[in-house]
Amino acid sequence: MGHKAFIIGTCDTKAVELCYLRDLLRAGGAEALIVDVGTGGGTAADADITASQVAACHPRGAEAVFVNDRGRAVGQMAEALRRLLAERDDVGGVIGIGGSGGTALITPAMRDLDIGVPKVMVSTIASGNVTPYVGPSDIAMIYSVTDVAGLNRISRRVLGNAAHALLGMLQGRIPEVAEDKPALGLSMFGVTTTCVNRITDGLASEYDCLVFHATGTGGRSMEKLAASAMLKGLLDITTTEVCDLLMGGIFSAGDRRLDVLSQVSLPYVGSCGALDMVNFAGPETLPEKYRQRRLYEHNPQITLMRTTAEENAQMGRWIGEKLNRSLGPVRFLLPESGVSALDAPGQPFHDPEADAALFAALEATVRQTPERRLIRCPWHINDPEFAAAAIAEFQDLMRTQSLSSG
Repeated sequence: MGHKAFIIGTCDTKAVELCYLRDLLRAGGAEALIVDVGTGGGTAADADITASQVAACHPRGAEAVFVNDRGRAVGQMAEALRRLLAERDDVGGVIGIGGSGGTALITPAMRDLDIGVPKVMVSTIASGNVTPYVGPSDIAMIYSVTDVAGLNRISRRVLGNAAHALLGMLQGRIPEVAEDKPALGLSMFGVTTTCVNRITDGLASEYDCLVFHATGTGGRSMEKLAASAMLKGLLDITTTEVCDLLMGGIFSAGDRRLDVLSQVSLPYVGSCGALDMVNFAGPETLPEKYRQRRLYEHNPQITLMRTTAEENAQMGRWIGEKLNRSLGPVRFLLPESGVSALDAPGQPFHDPEADAALFAALEATVRQTPERRLIRCPWHINDPEFAAAAIAEFQDLMRTQSLSSG
């Protein structure tokens, strides 16, 4: 196993910048390789791994990449790069440079690398919405300020900082910690923090509790780790990302949320955390059809909208169908006294009728078995009794799994 730095970009347009990064990395003591992902079909003298060699990793061969359509060529080269990096055993870290096309080409391969492998992307679009590029991964995005089109007084500094950042990641030692406790994934939102903190406190002596903020990428990151067999169980207390998916909010995790349950068999305790709210940006961003709804200003950047009984029924059916495809044991807890800090007596989103519609839809949809159960709890989601119930159900699932595997 080596620790090489892979420098990725299109040599036909960015050879000068790629060589600059290579020279800085080598001067710092790193073994650095330039990977050409140009789609023009030429051979670049500066490339350590040529575009043809990258393209040959495509399952249909290089001819699938070098086509007379730039959009298609970029997409196919992205797939070839993804496979190239996946097949190498010497990837210590990756740095990419590009505009919108280069960023779209390089970042899918970065996302496929394990969490913790250093990944730096210098991009002209890094100051905008980078969610489609970073996704659930740990890619460090650096805004190029000027276009990635030659070296100048600005680009030398920005690219130099990026190279030195990767050097630090490659050479800096991370303190070793004995990871003898199995890892769990937990989903949390501000309005379910009390519950999740109590659960982590109750399980921390036995498990390494990884808490994910349910803002779209959080749910996807948690499920990516679960699908990679890096988690031994899930306490998915906060499924609020489903609200934003179905009602058009800004924190959707996409329609594959909960699909991990049908991909791997692992103990799952879930709940309805923050299914009372859809997230939007400032009030001016609300769609016209929602302007007269029950709203709450969480902060100047986030406006919350209370979900209706009809929307809760829709979410209950959607979640229920996902639970029905689970491979492992499932316990889904229904907090009858409220699903978030705002959904409690005297709070702005308190709506027992909407919650009842959610619970009823779940019970009508989920095909319950000894392995897959819905459990009504008389408490509020942030009550200590609810956290205790979630802990007890999870420990029971883990105990049963241990006995069956033993």
